[in-house]
Amino acid sequence: MENIKFSYLYRDGSNFKRWSDIVFTNPNDLSLDAVAKALGDAFDKDGLFIAHQVRVPEIFLYGKTDANADDHCFHEFYQVTGCFEIPNDLHGRSIDQFIAEVESPTIRGWPVFDPFDRWIGRPPSL
Repeated sequence: MENIKFSYLYRDGSNFKRWSDIVFTNPNDLSLDAVAKALGDAFDKDGLFIAHQVRVPEIFLYGKTDANADDHCFHEFYQVTGCFEIPNDLHGRSIDQFIAEVESPTIRGWPVFDPFDRWIGRPPSL
């Protein structure tokens, strides 16, 4: 049984990027096509999502004091691939559990936040 690597990125308004991935277990042996379709259907039409709302590490290019007009709150789904790497999801989820978690904001919407709000004492909307 292969694990599933979920690859995603943060792309700012100037098209600078930072990449990351998470490896999930795949106990039900889901196909890559099925996983990619489920995630694609759950994310925004452009594959956009808000990382902390599905317990994915944020990989913003900005820090506490250097957000600028190019910065926003969205991350972008890139692809899923099969792998034999050790699962590294901080929450120990399987790919099935991750898909279920991603589908929840799809129903209620992806509440956006302004990156500048984070650093003046207001938490992002959840």
